[in-house]
Amino acid sequence: MSGQPQTGPVAGRARIANLANVLTLLRLVLVPIFLLAMFGGGGHETLWRITAFAIFAVACITDRLDGLLARNYGMATEFGAFVDPIADKMLIGSALVALSMLSDLPWWVTVVILIREIGVTLLRLAVIRRGVIPASWGGKLKTFVQAVAIGLFVLPLSGPFLIAAAVVMAVAIVLTVVTGLDYVASTIREVRRTPN
Repeated sequence: MSGQPQTGPVAGRARIANLANVLTLLRLVLVPIFLLAMFGGGGHETLWRITAFAIFAVACITDRLDGLLARNYGMATEFGAFVDPIADKMLIGSALVALSMLSDLPWWVTVVILIREIGVTLLRLAVIRRGVIPASWGGKLKTFVQAVAIGLFVLPLSGPFLIAAAVVMAVAIVLTVVTGLDYVASTIREVRRTPN
């Protein structure tokens, strides 16, 4: 957060009610709408899947925008720092589970990614009093590749396009595991270096 410290209930509301946090909340609202589109028409009708992709893409764009606004325009808040990763996990998690329920993605892929994401989130909460450990470039790349891979699987692709989607998902899985292990190692180093 930046700027002069403010006091009183009005100031607290002003800090929370900014565009970055509105975009984060919008992403949460889009999750159930995205799921309705995913399962619309039995889950495999082209129009519904394209609609689901469009909603997913908009949600991913809000993730990018709220981060830029928070960092560059002094809109970072504790509320946003807490809710933003929850919104991200809900979006990614719901998309993965939906794809697996529709037999478009093996369940083991969904389980591996969700275990990593939930595990890292719990680890962040466990060490939050020591300060936030920032996301590495690898973590940001992982998030981007995951979003691209999931988006491709949401689209009604076939043939070589589906093979390309599978390759991107394979890269996402590798990045998910590697960055998860790296985050655990970074957290352990930080905990050892920081006094209680």
